[in-house]
Amino acid sequence: MPTAPPTSRDESITAWALAARGGDADAVEKFVRALHRDVSRYVTYLGADPQSADDLTQDTFLRALGSLHRFEGRSSARSWLLSIARRAVIDSIRYAAARPRLSDTDDWQSAAERAQPRGLPGFDDGIALAELLAALPDDRREAFVLTQLLGLPYAEAALVSGCPVGTVRSRVARARRALIESLYETEGPRLVAVTVAATAA
Repeated sequence: MPTAPPTSRDESITAWALAARGGDADAVEKFVRALHRDVSRYVTYLGADPQSADDLTQDTFLRALGSLHRFEGRSSARSWLLSIARRAVIDSIRYAAARPRLSDTDDWQSAAERAQPRGLPGFDDGIALAELLAALPDDRREAFVLTQLLGLPYAEAALVSGCPVGTVRSRVARARRALIESLYETEGPRLVAVTVAATAA
């Protein structure tokens, strides 16, 4: 008896990952295309070096495709891939800490501007949100990005982060409070509305 087609985006992506594991080249392409933007946004917000976002995205997919044979579909392919992206970011930060690199101000500024996410409603709004998120503690920023920007359910965000669901909820709540307080202090109610809309996009 034929199986029912996947009913959600995550189910489709997981089905592509499982097919890709079996050698389906078309499924590999669909899997990468479906998750490229999520991975890119995630590593951009989490990475210590804005210039490394493209490299981290590529590294994530290389790692994932190299270990697809171990993916069994017990979690969604998206949360599995974001877990790999998280490890790629951690490895990159450790490497950068071990080998510090100096950069002149002009290069740093242009790199930061290029790394700002363009998927939010207006480039300036994206820059404002990125700056506000950068001021959050790493764990709260990660929880906020996973759940509010990438739309991961709290349970899956907990799997990616390796912590209990309640901890993710608490981090997101604290991140929201901190973001709203920062917005009121610097820009007032108009930018609060813009940024809330941006996080829901």
